[in-house]
Order: sequence, then C-alpha cells, then structure tokens
Amino acid sequence: MSFDLQGFPADSEALASLAARGLDYRLVDPRNAAAAAAWVEADFRGFHHARPKQIELDHELGVIADRRVHGVYDSTIVDPAIPVATVSSWPTGLSVPGGRSVDAWAVSSVTVSPTHRRRGIARALMLAELQNARAAGAALAMLTATEATIYGRYGYAPAARSATVFVDRRRVHWVGPDAPGRVQFVDAASIREAAPAIARRAVARTPGEIDRWPGLLDRVLGLHDADSGRSRARRVVRYDDERGQAQGFAVFHVSREPNEPGVAEFDFLAAATDDAERALWRFLVEQDFVSGTRGLLRSVDEPLPWLLEDPRAVSFSDVVDHLWLRVIDPVTALTARRYSAPGRLEIEVDDPIGIAGGRFELVVDEAGRAEVTALEHTDAAASAKGVRSIRLGVRELGAIYLGGVHPSVLARAGRITELAPGSIAAADAMFAAQRAPHLSIWF
Repeated sequence: MSFDLQGFPADSEALASLAARGLDYRLVDPRNAAAAAAWVEADFRGFHHARPKQIELDHELGVIADRRVHGVYDSTIVDPAIPVATVSSWPTGLSVPGGRSVDAWAVSSVTVSPTHRRRGIARALMLAELQNARAAGAALAMLTATEATIYGRYGYAPAARSATVFVDRRRVHWVGPDAPGRVQFVDAASIREAAPAIARRAVARTPGEIDRWPGLLDRVLGLHDADSGRSRARRVVRYDDERGQAQGFAVFHVSREPNEPGVAEFDFLAAATDDAERALWRFLVEQDFVSGTRGLLRSVDEPLPWLLEDPRAVSFSDVVDHLWLRVIDPVTALTARRYSAPGRLEIEVDDPIGIAGGRFELVVDEAGRAEVTALEHTDAAASAKGVRSIRLGVRELGAIYLGGVHPSVLARAGRITELAPGSIAAADAMFAAQRAPHLSIWF
C-alpha cells in the first residue's frame, strides 16, 4: 500500500475535542529532530523504559521516519515540548488465510501520561486513528495490546493468540523427520541482506503476521547497538536447504549463572518452509549445558510436541490475546482472504462508531475465493428467503476474520445471532483456517 503519511492533516474532531480541554493535538514532523526526539522521550516514558541513549534515540528516529506520528501537548506544564500522549501508525500488509495479504493500518506507541488521565485523550487518539486508516484505504486497523480492556470500545477484538513455549532439555528426544539441509551459525550482519526476503516468505505462511520493517530486523539481530551486552549475547543461526538456499533463521541467547546450566531463549524465528521450522526448532531444543529452551510469542498450535518422543517435555504458558483487529472496510477485508468451504452467507454488521456497519453477502466458490457485496434489504427479507444469515458486531467480525475464533463459540456467548437455521455451522466451515493465526512480534 503506497501512501503519503504526511499528505493529509490531523483529524479535525481530535483537534477540536482536545483543544476544548486546553490541549494541542499535533502531527509531528520526523524531520524536526528536536520535536521527534521529544516524542521518543515521551514514548519511552509511557512504557516505563529507561531514557534512551543516543544510539537508541537515533534508531528510534529512523523507525518513526517511516510512520505517521502524533503527540498531544500541554502548554502549561514544566516542559511543554514533551507530549503528554503519543501514538504512531503506518500502512502495512497483514497476512490472511490462503497465503494472501490485505492492506492494514498498524497502530502503535499509544501512551497517555498519568498526569493527564481521564481527559478524553486516549479516545480522541484512537478515533482519529480509525479515520487515518480510512484515509489510507486500509481494510483493517490493528494493534498489539498491553491491556485487554481498552480497545474493544473502539471496535477492536483479539484475533490471534500467542504463548510462551518451554521445552525441558532432559526430556528431549527428537523423533521428527530429519531436515534435508543444515543449520549453521552466521554473523548477524551477514544475514541482514537476506533477512527481509526470508521474513516476507515466513510471514506469508501464517495468518496474523505483519510485514517486518527494517528497524525491527536491525533490533532483533542486535545491529542497532552492536556493542551493547544484549546484542553481543545474541547468536544467529541460519537454515539452508539441500540446494544451499537460505530458508530460515533464528536469534537466541543463553542466560545462566556461572557454572550452572542456562536457558536458551529466543523471540525471533523466521521459517519460510516446514523443513526450516523443524530444523531450527531441533537446533534450539537440543542445546547442551542448558536446562531448557524458551520461545516467546509462539503459536498456540506449535507442531513441536509431535516432533518429540515425550510431548510433555513441551509446556505452554502465558497464553494471551496478542493481535487485535478492527474491520474498516468489510467488503475489501472479506474479499481478501481465502475460505475453507464454499457457500453463501449474509452478514449483518453493527458498528456503533459508524464505519463498518451494514449488510453484506459473502459468496465463496469451490476454490475458496470470495465475492462480497454490500446489500440494502432487511433481516425479514433475508429470513423469508431462507438465506443463511448472521448478525454480529464489528468486534465479533474482527475476532472471526482470521479463523482463530469459531463463530459458534461467539454464538454460544450470545455475541453472534443466527438469523436462519444452519447459518452458524456454515460460518464455522467457511471461516476456518488451516493454520492457527499467530503474530510473533510486538508492534
């Protein structure tokens, strides 16, 4: 999605609502070094990070140069140059079932200073981002949430979960197939050129993953601050297939006390093929002089237990919602993904904010391709024709969109209404995904 991030003004409703509270909602120009640095300072403070060193500040300034950045300012505080609230956003691809991608609007860095709570700031920021998403032509908005009670009021819903996976080294006996290629250590700088292409292919395999940006790869590889202790502790391994082509890589470190077995931990594994995924997992769980291996932000549907003789060697913890979706354009969003069963389903969407509401006909062919049409007729007309039809809110549509939540579960919770017999069963079959949706990064 090509889009001029500075090409439209700040949202007028946010400007007006915050001005009425004596606050200034402002689009930050990343080329203004002083203003951008002050924004980064507020962002770090909002997430309780230490003040950035210059090398970290330079890295963050490079990242936000490719984003749309807003701050809220209070001219009456001691340092009015530092915003009391922050948000950043950018257009990016979201992987959907069928190995396809849809244009989405990523929202990040949402902070409000504890000195300025309960002034309507967060609401103004979040509603403005929905308008930014519309202006950018995005089909969905998305975010990762540190708290689960904030974003539902703006139409977001959890659509993909993540978990921490721990593997007990003492119980590891690999029974899965041997990968035909090889795993080898590589220097972080040497893989940087190939990393984007590998990551793109890995992202395309799993619904819920989003495009990786250059600053993220620099950070996970430790290249943004190569001399720091954290970066020097990281090791990078690459999987090459039998033809010598790089198909995956992982970044890990071992933390331990002196003369004691440690724990191998990783939070970044990119595998473009099943062979690469298996080979990298095997390398990581067969480490010597460790008590176990811990993977962060992993899928709740990892194949690993089926690759070990003792599946109980693998434990899952911290299973939480991770990716939250908000549908902006139902026609584009529903058309973009592939479906697991053919059929026809009418979907009535209620959106209190007035962005994505309406009635839509979803028709899926035998190949899983969809045609979606906005309709005008009423519930009664649909029911009279015996058309399979459901009613749900925009949050529920976001929840089922990637296939991670079954419509029948939400129907049992009273969150989806079946308007004609068989509609929920049809929706379950159509929206099912062959691969559990999963997002393996924060943004």
